[in-house]
Amino acid sequence: MSGKARHSYIAVLTAILFAVVGCGGSTSSGETSSAPPPAATPTAAPAPAGTKVSANNASQDEIAAALDAAGVKNAERWAHEVVEYRPYPTDDANLTKLRDNLAKYNPGAETVDKIVSALTP
Repeated sequence: MSGKARHSYIAVLTAILFAVVGCGGSTSSGETSSAPPPAATPTAAPAPAGTKVSANNASQDEIAAALDAAGVKNAERWAHEVVEYRPYPTDDANLTKLRDNLAKYNPGAETVDKIVSALTP
């Protein structure tokens, strides 16, 4: 093979190599999306003591953080119960519907009072 042919051969192989590497570097499935990647869901930070959250609108994590700050034991479980029995009448500051539903579990008056103290309707 002559020097000129060898250089042409190397140039073609180099071009093929770059084409293969360029195609293989993509991890896309071929679909393009203009939407940005979803933001990470922040973990609810502990609510400051005395902070009330909405029993109707707060996330379960936010409710759990407020209950924990109010000194409620097993706050995650009680937050689940609060969310399960939604919605609550917005004109009932005492959250009577919630109190009645929590009473099914016999948590004790002190626990129910702590739960309600951390919530607004």
